[in-house]
Amino acid sequence: MAGSIPIDAGADRHAWALTGRRCALAVPAALVGAGALLDWTATTLPAWMPVWLPFDFSWFAWLGTVLPVWWYLRGLALLPAAERPGRWQQAAFLLGMATMWGVLQTRYLYLAEHEFFLNRILHVVLHHLGPFLVALGVAGEAIRRGMPAPLARMLRHRFVTRALAPLRQPFVAAFLFVGLVALWLIPAVHFPSMIDHRLFWIMNWSMVLDGLLFWCQVLDPRPKPPALVGYGTRAAMAVGVIFPQIVIGALIVFARYDIYPYYNYCGRFFPAISPLYDQLVGGMIIWIPPAMMSVIALLIVLTHLRRAEEAAPRSTDPRAAQMEALAARWTGRPPHGAA
Repeated sequence: MAGSIPIDAGADRHAWALTGRRCALAVPAALVGAGALLDWTATTLPAWMPVWLPFDFSWFAWLGTVLPVWWYLRGLALLPAAERPGRWQQAAFLLGMATMWGVLQTRYLYLAEHEFFLNRILHVVLHHLGPFLVALGVAGEAIRRGMPAPLARMLRHRFVTRALAPLRQPFVAAFLFVGLVALWLIPAVHFPSMIDHRLFWIMNWSMVLDGLLFWCQVLDPRPKPPALVGYGTRAAMAVGVIFPQIVIGALIVFARYDIYPYYNYCGRFFPAISPLYDQLVGGMIIWIPPAMMSVIALLIVLTHLRRAEEAAPRSTDPRAAQMEALAARWTGRPPHGAA
């Protein structure tokens, strides 16, 4: 009897592993099938689609949303309990993915094509709020654990990391974060991007990918290393992008003529709203919410810094002790390691 226990246990482990592999293949296949059904329904029977399903179905948006969520949930189950993100972090990740889905694949997208201020809300969600919440979720390890192993190895390949390395330099990341917002707001660029379906999706997804690149770096809770940059640089990145966005918003708010005639040509969803008032509200959306989110990011970075300092081993250097005592006098916080 005693000799049969290891055999049964091994058989159980094999069965669980086999079930997990089958599930890892079956769920993505089911998601692709569901996407095909949504694509057909949105194309042939659009009136049947409820408001929370795709108005303009996009395979990139569908798979770019549902697959990471599936990999995340699967990765959570595979991670040891001690390595899993906390409940609030899990909620932040799922909420961030849901907000991006809500503006990309529902009837809100139609509204964003017919009012400038609604279009600005679209980009605030895609570039700021959604990626910000995803970054707070610290989902990278869970997603890597849940995705197929060959894909995870490919993403970690040195060619991929070398290609992304220049984009993750602090100055470059901050410049792209502000520069892409400014690029798509140039009237000569904004007009064709709104009437060309391909440019429209490139514009929206550049906002998503750039937002993820920036916020995942700024809100990384880890010290350097393994993080690429230190807390001070992350704080500078969060503050540095505030002022250019304020300038962009102010230029639109105080404009005295219609900068974006596209919304007149295509027909405004709210005809009672004048073009100048639409621009004023849109400029305020560019101006205020992003600046507030940068301030929140700064506070989060400072919180991560404080926790890292408290967790670090205490230095035996007498000069470091003097600096800690001086900081304690100014901040009112006891020196590191003090009761």
